[in-house]
Amino acid sequence: MTQKIELTSGGLSRLQQTLTQEYARLEEARRVVQEQMEANEQESLGLAEAQRLLLATEDRIAELEDSLARAVVIERAALEQGASLGAVVTLLDTGTGRELRLQLVNPLEASATAGALPRVSTQSPVGRAVLGRRPGDTFTVDLGRRQASYQVLGVSDRA
Repeated sequence: MTQKIELTSGGLSRLQQTLTQEYARLEEARRVVQEQMEANEQESLGLAEAQRLLLATEDRIAELEDSLARAVVIERAALEQGASLGAVVTLLDTGTGRELRLQLVNPLEASATAGALPRVSTQSPVGRAVLGRRPGDTFTVDLGRRQASYQVLGVSDRA
């Protein structure tokens, strides 16, 4: 049985946009390979590189199509059990006093884009530790170079 991939609706949209972009890259890669072949440059590094790019793009498209075929959109976080996939969590780093907001997402959606709400994988150290937590809960996470202690200030199903 194929394992389903739970995604937020935003994550599904981003994955679909990425697939569309990869299809465009695939067409460009095919065009370049064809041009290189017509130029009769069989020994050309350009042809070898174009073929490598074509294969990599085809592989990426296959991955995206597989992920989209298995995707199940979660509409709302089930907050009665605490923080879960799709939830927006507000944390207080008790060591620094810094407050941060993040959204718990599937690893395919994870992104720390500057200026946007960070999307943290539920498989990352912080993501795993915050799952099931409720406001008032505290926890400590090993971040490699240091341990960070957090207090959950809020859990919401909306960004």
